[in-house]
Formats: sequence, structure tokens, C-alpha cells
Amino acid sequence: MIREIPNKVISDAVRELCIRANILLPQDLRQAICTARETEASPVGRAVLADVVENYEFAQAKNLPICQDTGMAVVFIDWGQDCHLMGGSLEEAVNRGVAQGYVEGNLRLSVVADPLRRVNTNDNTPAIVHLRMVPGDRVDITVAPKGFGSENMTKLNMFNPSVSQEEIEDFIVSCISQAGSNPCPPVIVGVGLGGVSETAVALAKRALLRPVGESHADPFYREMEQRLLKRINCLGLGPQGLGGVTTALAVSILAHPTHIAGLPCAVNLGCHVTRHAHTTL
Repeated sequence: MIREIPNKVISDAVRELCIRANILLPQDLRQAICTARETEASPVGRAVLADVVENYEFAQAKNLPICQDTGMAVVFIDWGQDCHLMGGSLEEAVNRGVAQGYVEGNLRLSVVADPLRRVNTNDNTPAIVHLRMVPGDRVDITVAPKGFGSENMTKLNMFNPSVSQEEIEDFIVSCISQAGSNPCPPVIVGVGLGGVSETAVALAKRALLRPVGESHADPFYREMEQRLLKRINCLGLGPQGLGGVTTALAVSILAHPTHIAGLPCAVNLGCHVTRHAHTTL
């Protein structure tokens, strides 16, 4: 049986997710920040984390954005192959939902129609859509607004396959060191390994969706994440780059098969408000 989904259902869902993601910080991230506030060694770092908590609680209470940069809407969709979209294209539905969410939600409109001519689209469209076809008759939608303080820190390195694991880890740590205070630490570190260049970058961004506190299922990568997190927090950047032991809250790695002649590695950072909201239709 094919399940029919009206175009408007997608738009309405995306609209609601855009607003929710920008106002309500995910519970796993809230918990991680509160835990870091208790364990941070630096008095200044603890004070900064206390301000972060006050900020996201105030945003929720007053129905206001957690951050003034409400980001470019990055939309991850897992589309069940037994679903049929009715009444228009998926891209149209997503962009209509983003426009409604950002305009009606009084969120900052940050998207320009052309990268060189820089004219604002005035509704935060178009969105960036990552679509996967999956088995079943359900549609999973995640909206992850991406601010550019963190997005501008993205790095891609096309390593030679003879590179050592230590060299890869050194590169990842150096990305956070070079970023400094720009991505508003404490950060979530997304790492994409393998595929081709665009695969690695997309994986790094998707890795930011994994709940903070969850570890990689593969012990090899789980140990790598733990090792990287320890090294990153030894950099001493701390909350907002003002010093301390809480530079990152988590490191999340996603890997993909790749070619014998290459080893792409991408790093994408999420700031202390690594926002995302999800629904299943």
C-alpha cells in the first residue's frame, strides 16, 4: 500500500520545526551544559556556562530565539519509499515551511540569493535539503538551523590513505584549536570520514545530530571519540574561549566506505546551541 502525504503536511511540519529548533534547546544538550557547569575548573568558565543556562531558559520562557543567528535551515529528510507526495514538489514544500517558520516566528532572515551579489531573500529560503530514501511508509524530518559562527570553521582534508590515525586525530584537534572562540564554545565536534569530498562534509554535519552522551556503536570509533574529546578539552580554550576545561561537550564521528587512493576527513562544529528539532510523519 502506498501512503499519500499532502504537500501541506510537509510544509506545516517544517514550519513548526524551524520555530521549535530555534527556541527550545534539545534536552541532551541542556543536560551536558549543566553537567559541565558543575565540573568546569575555571571560575570564569563556570560563570559563562551559568549565563548559557540562563539564556536558554529565558528563551524558552519568553518564546524567543536562543541565539540571534537563527541560521540557515538545514533539513534532513528520511523519506519512506512507500510514501507518495501529493500536490507539489518536496523542495517547494520544505521552502514554504521554512519561509513561514522564519517570517511568522520572527526569526532573523540571514539567507542571500547569490553568494556574490548578496541580496537577502527576506524569508530565509532556500533551505539546504539532505534527502535519503528509506524502507517503510514514514517520513522523518529534522531541521537543524546552522549559524555561521560555527559553520565558517568547517574544514576538509583529503588525506593520502597512508596517513596514520594519529595524524588524522592531530588534524581534527588542530581544527578546534584554530577555530578558537569563533564557534562559541563549548562546541559539538562532528567528524566525517570516507566517501568522496562531499560525503565527508555531509557526514560531519549529520554527526552533530547524535544526542550528546551517546557513544559510537563501534568500539574502535568510540575510543577515538573519547580520546579526541580529552585532547580537545586539554587545549584550555574553555567556554566562549575564555579559558577552562570545557572546550567541547562531545565528539561524534560518522564513517563511510571510500576509495583505495584516498581518505577524506571533514570537521563541522556546532556551537553551544547546536539546535535541531525532529518529527516523524
